[in-house]
Amino acid sequence: MGNNPASRLTGLLDRVASEHGYELVLVEVQGGHGSPLVCVYLDHEGGITIDQIAEASHWIKELLDGLKEYEAGYLLEVSSPGIDRPLVKLADFVRFAGSEAKISTSHEIDEQKHFTGTIRAVEDDVIVLDTADAEVRIPYGDVKKARLQARIDFGKKGTADDGL
Repeated sequence: MGNNPASRLTGLLDRVASEHGYELVLVEVQGGHGSPLVCVYLDHEGGITIDQIAEASHWIKELLDGLKEYEAGYLLEVSSPGIDRPLVKLADFVRFAGSEAKISTSHEIDEQKHFTGTIRAVEDDVIVLDTADAEVRIPYGDVKKARLQARIDFGKKGTADDGL
């Protein structure tokens, strides 16, 4: 399960989130022992609502309150992964094939550690990314951080008929 607090919580929360019908995207624990900030990112089929986040906060709080390492207190933040969703599991890269992503690696690949491009495929445990320059093959084990790249088109102008 891992020794760091985020790994331990991920293992505990993943099962409970699934039981409640949610996908645990990511857990981050920031700060020291006094009152750490616990950030939990959840998703739900079709997207997650504010009411679902509020409901999830209750069962996440119950779980944290039962853990010895959080009896001195903590701050809890529960949210959606957002439009720049973190890509954490290999299955995330499979699910979002065809989408734009930013990927940072722990080791240089072709003398680079930061890549932006379209996820073309996942072959075994290698992510195939089409960048502006070339195809890059990134071993999943070398991924340090990855997020979907949000694309917003400001090209369309609203008209009076749009109701805007």
